[in-house]
Amino acid sequence: MNSNSNSRFRITSLGEQLLRPLDPALGLLLAALLTYAVIIMASASPSRIESQLEHIALAVTMMWIVASIPIQRLLSLAPMLYVAGVALLVMVQLFGTVSKGAQRWLEFGFGFRFQPSELMKIAMPMALAWFFQKRDGFIGWKEFLLGVVLLAVPVALIAKQPDLGTALLVAAAGIYVIFFAGLPWKLIVPVAVIGIVGIGAFAVFGDQWCQQGVQWPILKDYQRDRVCTLLNPTRDPLGKGFHIIQSTIAIGSGGLAGRGWTLGTQTHGGFLPERHTDFIFAVLAEELGLTGVLVLLALYLALLVRGLFIAAAAPSLGAKLLAGSMTMILFTYLFVNIGMVSGILPVVGVPLPFISYGGTALVTLCVGIGILMSARRNWREH
Repeated sequence: MNSNSNSRFRITSLGEQLLRPLDPALGLLLAALLTYAVIIMASASPSRIESQLEHIALAVTMMWIVASIPIQRLLSLAPMLYVAGVALLVMVQLFGTVSKGAQRWLEFGFGFRFQPSELMKIAMPMALAWFFQKRDGFIGWKEFLLGVVLLAVPVALIAKQPDLGTALLVAAAGIYVIFFAGLPWKLIVPVAVIGIVGIGAFAVFGDQWCQQGVQWPILKDYQRDRVCTLLNPTRDPLGKGFHIIQSTIAIGSGGLAGRGWTLGTQTHGGFLPERHTDFIFAVLAEELGLTGVLVLLALYLALLVRGLFIAAAAPSLGAKLLAGSMTMILFTYLFVNIGMVSGILPVVGVPLPFISYGGTALVTLCVGIGILMSARRNWREH
């Protein structure tokens, strides 16, 4: 009896040690989202289920490892990660592998390749949170200017690959940190006004600017085409506008309850491109309808609320900034993906968080959840 009791005690103790770093609320919400992902993937691309389960196992393991590290220890690693990330981005420019017209990967042999820009989605907000925490109490316009410079370097390198979608995500992650650090509204409002004026001008003069032969500064031709396609997808319905048209048809045909799991005509008729990655939201909307979409959005909303609560309760400035940024970057993923799939934003290749197929983005997002869990342990232990 004593031997059995000791054995049960050891098993219970081990289980408690494994679960101690995890936040129960975040863990349950993530489990629900990943379960939802497997269900949708089983319809969108059944042959990829096994591979996606491997991705999930790796991502959850990375989340647990990060959650086990104290948040201040994570922040102390930020300068090293930032420098390493920038160095790798420079290496991509010099030695990177070119695929489909973009130079984004580093090959390391044995079939292994790495996309350094993904590292910057985590390293960038960590570096800025560490920087502003070091300057806590002395944050002025010089600190904000230096923060913008630190952000601009990797964003410019990523945009040059070119990878506008990832560049925007990295920029957003850094901007959230700068905003939460106390960026004055007098600097925010002019930028917002310029953005509103720019959108209004495009709405009025977009047809002229999108005429054949009109060149746009900074943006590549394919990026220009994506913006112009957003304005009028029917100008090239079988080419550049095909993705958006078929996606909106799939979303609209789902109705309240959907066509039924695995019964989507757009999905299984071969009309919906990239149905297992960027456009998986359209699969969900077609087959599960508005009901399925609302369930998914409720899970996301609960996750965002929990993340913001953790950020607000964090005892240190660095933890607040990092947790707030991780939460808001999740919102950015969600907003951009659903926006581009439903035809209100250009197609920029941003996955639906925790749902789209792929390992790199899933690991990055789960590491972000691990950071939130680490921040939660930080305020719980104080």
